Amino acid sequence: MIQTAKEAATHIRSNDNVFIHSAAAAPQQLVKAMSERHEELNNVSIYQIHTEGVAPYADLDKQGSFKVKTMFVGPNLRNSVQNGTGSYIPIFLSEASRLFRRQIIPIDVALVTVSPPDKHGYCSLGTSIDISLAAMESAKLVIAQVNKHMPRSHGEGLIHIDKIDIQVEYDEAIPEIAIPTLTPEQIAIGEHVAGLIEDGATLQMGIGAIPNAVLSCLGNHKDLGVHSEMFSDGVLPLVEKGVITGRNKRKYTGMMLAAFVLGTKKLYDFIDDNPMVKMCDFEYVNKTSVIRQNPKVTAINSAVEIDLTGQVCADSIGSKIYSGVGGQMDFIRGASLSEGGKPIIALPSTTKRGESKIVPFLREGAGVVTTRAHVHYVVTEYGVAYLYGKTIEERVKLLINIAHPAHREELEKSSKLLFG
Repeated sequence: MIQTAKEAATHIRSNDNVFIHSAAAAPQQLVKAMSERHEELNNVSIYQIHTEGVAPYADLDKQGSFKVKTMFVGPNLRNSVQNGTGSYIPIFLSEASRLFRRQIIPIDVALVTVSPPDKHGYCSLGTSIDISLAAMESAKLVIAQVNKHMPRSHGEGLIHIDKIDIQVEYDEAIPEIAIPTLTPEQIAIGEHVAGLIEDGATLQMGIGAIPNAVLSCLGNHKDLGVHSEMFSDGVLPLVEKGVITGRNKRKYTGMMLAAFVLGTKKLYDFIDDNPMVKMCDFEYVNKTSVIRQNPKVTAINSAVEIDLTGQVCADSIGSKIYSGVGGQMDFIRGASLSEGGKPIIALPSTTKRGESKIVPFLREGAGVVTTRAHVHYVVTEYGVAYLYGKTIEERVKLLINIAHPAHREELEKSSKLLFG
C-alpha cells in the first residue's frame, strides 16, 4: 500500500509502542507526520537508540502525547532525557534486539527508511541494521519511507517489499555528520593509541574526534580489519591506501563488519552496493563470543571520567544521562578475550572547562559502565597507563602519571586521604 506520510501516520494510535529507525536512517518525513498528530494521540511510547535529524515528538509541549524511551541518548534527545520528559533504558547493545524479539518490549509500529526495491523486490535498511531489523521483524505494522538516497548495504538488512505494510515514497538527503577538526591533544591521544595497534589487528572504534585521530595515525600499518558496532569516514583513507584489508579476520574475512554507519555522503556512497561492507544486527556484531574469534581485537572507547581505581563512567555526567552504555562493554570484553587483543579507554585529561577527567572518585550519581576489573589500557594525551593485573595502589600512580600536570598534585593528595 502506497500512502503519503500524513496518511501513513494515521495508523499510529494512542498507547502504541512505536520504533524509529536508528542514526542516519531515521525517516524524517514519517517522524514529522507522526509528531504533527500530537493533539490526537495520547501515551504513545517511542523506542529508539540514537537518531539523527528532527525529533519533534520530544518537545516539551508534546510530552502527554509521546513518551520517549531511548537506549542511547543523542543530541536531539539529550534535553528531553535530562529534564525528565524522556527516559533512558540502560542496556548492552548486544542484548537490545532481544527486547523486541522476545516481546519484552512489543512493537506496534516500526517507522523505517529503506532504499527503493531492486528488480527482485528487495529493499535495504541501508545505513542502520543495529536493533532496527529486530524491531521491524517484530512489529505488527511496518511503515517505510522509500528514499532513493538510502544506500543499498549488503548483509542482513535486505527486506522484501512484501514485508512492508505501508510505503511512503519520499526522497531526501540522509543526515550527515561532519568530520571534526582535531586538536593537538586529540592528535597526541591518537598517536599514543596508534602505538598500541599492531599490524593485522581488528579494530572497533566509535564516532568523534578521538577515533578519527587514531585512524589518521594508522597510515603505515598493514592488514587491519574492522569489526565494529559502527564506523565513520575516518576508515575511508585507510581502505583507499590498502591499510584496511581484513585479511587476518576470522569472522567475515576480507570484509568490514558493522551494525550501522554514520558520517558524510562519501561514506554512504562507499557502502552502497559494496560487498566489502557487511551490515548486521547488534546481536551478532556486538556478541562477545563472535568478537573474540578475531585476532588482536583492539577496542577503542572513550569515557566521561575515570576514577583512580579504574572505574569508567561513559554514559552520564553525574546523574545526568549524556549518551548510553552502548557497546563499550561488549567490545572491552571481546577484545580482552581475543588472542592478542587490547581493550583501550581513550580520553582527554581534562574537560573543556579544565576539570580533570581522572578523578579520585566518580561524581555523585555517575554510573559505572566499564568496571575496574575490565579495564586494561587507559590513554590520555600524556601517555598510556596499563592497569591490567595492577593493584589499587599501582593503578593510582599510573593514572596520576597520565593526568594533566595541573591536577596531579591534587590527585596525589586525594589518593593519600582515600587510599592511605
